[in-house]
Amino acid sequence: KSKPWSTRGVEGPHRFLNRLWSLLERGVAETEPDAEQMRLLHRTIAKVTEDIRTLRLNTAIAALMEMVNAAARWDELPRGVAEPLVLLISPFAPHMGEELWERLGHAESLATAPWPEAREEWLREETVEIAVQINGKLRASIRVAAGAERADVLAAARGNERVAAHLAEIPILREVYVPGRVVNFVV
Repeated sequence: KSKPWSTRGVEGPHRFLNRLWSLLERGVAETEPDAEQMRLLHRTIAKVTEDIRTLRLNTAIAALMEMVNAAARWDELPRGVAEPLVLLISPFAPHMGEELWERLGHAESLATAPWPEAREEWLREETVEIAVQINGKLRASIRVAAGAERADVLAAARGNERVAAHLAEIPILREVYVPGRVVNFVV
């Protein structure tokens, strides 16, 4: 039994591939990627690599779409980001990947290039966002160093002006801290 062909599902991937093509067509800068770009690149490499390994191809493509959308907002696309991005897209769009690889100045096939590897130092978060609750109700969120001690996180939470206004002159019965996630003051 056959189904009629529908082109409705092709529009989204077509737009994505056009956006990627346009991104590389506007030029590649010979500058070093900044820290934000490196973090995004290495998170994308890790996500796509793991998703391909576990055959979650839709989520791998979604990670690539996020990367391309973020890169489209940058003033310039560094070569150190462009080349791994083309390598990551190649399993899903091999012909386009080969063409973009050649346009990046490579004489050899993209198939002979090594798969990009995520570097651990770029995967670690420097800061985390912590939700601050009072009696289970969200009152604020704070940013603290990723490995901050409990006392430092609680002090930062108490120091937040919105939280301090709610806690003014009310005794705190208990302080609950789930590392990297939430602070809850029980009053």
